[in-house]
Amino acid sequence: MIGGFRAIVAAATLALGALITTPAAAGVLQCAPFARQVSGIELYGNANSWWSQAEGRYERGHEPRVGAVLAFSASRSMPVGHVAMVSKVVSEREVLLTHANWSYRGGIERNVRAIDVSPNNDWTDVRVWYGPIGDLGLRPNPTKGFIYAHKASEAPVQIAMADRATAGAEAARGAF
Repeated sequence: MIGGFRAIVAAATLALGALITTPAAAGVLQCAPFARQVSGIELYGNANSWWSQAEGRYERGHEPRVGAVLAFSASRSMPVGHVAMVSKVVSEREVLLTHANWSYRGGIERNVRAIDVSPNNDWTDVRVWYGPIGDLGLRPNPTKGFIYAHKASEAPVQIAMADRATAGAEAARGAF
């Protein structure tokens, strides 16, 4: 009888535990997998490693382009960095970003404002829309630059073609 009671209590505890799973236990959407999904850039690991991983694999630069990923540097407030996809270029100093896990833990934000506040106009410091205050964040965030969605150009492919006039003459002489 006591064994049956314990089994019922254990089953009830397991059932209740499944019903009250917290978001943290269920997993939180992170910026890197989301940026990979929306941009098509096949890089993995923490966001602060994307810039170096992209070297030689993807073009990188300091000019915003739609579909590019803005790679944020690691900082005290962002120890693993951040990545966000450019969804629209508004001007040379303003873009709209689509990203995850910025204003709200695990949340997705689409088309939020980001402005270049770097002294050299090179997107190395940006201020980004922050939902809880309904405005751009109060402090600038350091970035490495943009990773462009197309692969880095490789050596041009050369296609061999025979000169038909020459090939025909050589074939007649038995050169082939």
